[in-house]
Amino acid sequence: MLPISTVDSESFRRIVEKIPTKSGVKLPQRKSFAGYLEREYDIMDANLKATLGEVDFVSTTADIWTVNNKSFMGVTIHWINSTLQRNKAALACKRIRGRHTYDVIGAEIEEIHSSYGLHGKVVATVTDNASNFAKAFRVYQPCNLESESENEEEGDDEEPTFTDVIEALSTASGDGQFSLPPHYRCASHTINLISTSDVDKHLNSCADTKAVYRSSIAKCTALWTKASRSTLASEQVEEVSRRKLMVPTSTRWNSLYEAISRIITIPLNELNPLCVKLGIKCLNEREYQFLKEYCTVMKPLTVALDILQGDECTYGALLPTLTSLMSKTLALKDDLSRMTASLPDVIVKAIKTRFDAVLDSQEGLLAAATCPKFKLRWLRDERRREHVKELLTTECRKAAPATDNANVSQLPASPAEMDFFDFENQPTESFSAEKEVTDYLRSGYELEILNQFPNLKKMYMKYNTPTPSSAPVERLFSLGGLVLSPKRNRLSDRRFEKLLLMRYNHCFTPKENKKT
Repeated sequence: MLPISTVDSESFRRIVEKIPTKSGVKLPQRKSFAGYLEREYDIMDANLKATLGEVDFVSTTADIWTVNNKSFMGVTIHWINSTLQRNKAALACKRIRGRHTYDVIGAEIEEIHSSYGLHGKVVATVTDNASNFAKAFRVYQPCNLESESENEEEGDDEEPTFTDVIEALSTASGDGQFSLPPHYRCASHTINLISTSDVDKHLNSCADTKAVYRSSIAKCTALWTKASRSTLASEQVEEVSRRKLMVPTSTRWNSLYEAISRIITIPLNELNPLCVKLGIKCLNEREYQFLKEYCTVMKPLTVALDILQGDECTYGALLPTLTSLMSKTLALKDDLSRMTASLPDVIVKAIKTRFDAVLDSQEGLLAAATCPKFKLRWLRDERRREHVKELLTTECRKAAPATDNANVSQLPASPAEMDFFDFENQPTESFSAEKEVTDYLRSGYELEILNQFPNLKKMYMKYNTPTPSSAPVERLFSLGGLVLSPKRNRLSDRRFEKLLLMRYNHCFTPKENKKT
């Protein structure tokens, strides 16, 4: 018999409810349960595909997870429905064998998108900053047909070139066989690189901070090591601080900031006696002051990172968050000592460098402008406001004809009447687009206000479908760690994927749909 622990609890309960049993009759064997699992998965998969078939714009997040010497490609999908509610689902957690090269990654993402019929619907795919993912989306970008046709016209008079057919057929090249959607880099991962790599590089190179930074972090590391490896030391720390210390980890964002913040909550006159008891070096006043100023400067970064990795965060929140982050960071300069006075400028410079392609992107500007809670309020430069307003009007004008023409009632008329009343059409398209944008900018800040502006609502659903972070696929992997437990070490790769997707996509099961 298959142990009950190897079957997902929610799926197991739904399966058992559908099994016809009588008094004195034993439950079916392992193969019967496997059959029910397969049927439940097929129903969930069919419901998900039916739902995605009715959606115009979707976005995906992708990453590779390695566990138990196995690698899995995880992909989640996100969309906004007609009621402006964000929805999500998991498309795959597929086993990847061999090296994680760009061509393997590109082929897997394309296959997953194709299996759900997402061609032409994916607005963007969000991944981390790994070079293999970046190269996959750079190589497999869609070809520009207009430029190709222009090149063909310009080259009509050139002499023909001949290619060796045998050499061409013998050379295997996968480039150009398929194309991937636009690529967005994870903003949370980028901010984490700023808070770790860029800040660490500056503090280690600056003469005013190099010595105090190294000594204070070394003493904090000794405290973390002692408290995490000794039960007695952990209890002594808990007696003083009334809670345990946090140990920073490289795989968890904001962990260094949170670990240092936990230490500085302990007053220095209580922290140093604790260090004496534990047999580690004490912090001096300058080191303690440096840690406090470090947390002060880093706090806006951690707040921004937490905002962008939220489940309900849309892509329109990215640029306003970065703008507020830079202004709040620079505002801290007057309250800092010489040790950390240069750190805000370094952080702002790193933000402008790493987000250079995003800060002025049309997609980011339109995504923020179509969010009612942001609109143009986050723009402080009047010229930039007018620029974004023109972008908004232009995009609204592109969407307006299909909507306006569909709403115009055509009166039946004979050919003779049509010839008699031969008037020019009223140029209402430009006026309606400008009026819709103007009325929208003067309206309230609730999300439901978009229902009054159909063209802007469509733009919101398109540009805000992507998430600014790849955190959703990381959460899928966290859930996968609960499914692929040590007691389930004999699960096949395909069975593991089905159990994980059924648990993540539980809202697409028949029982859940009946409730909604």
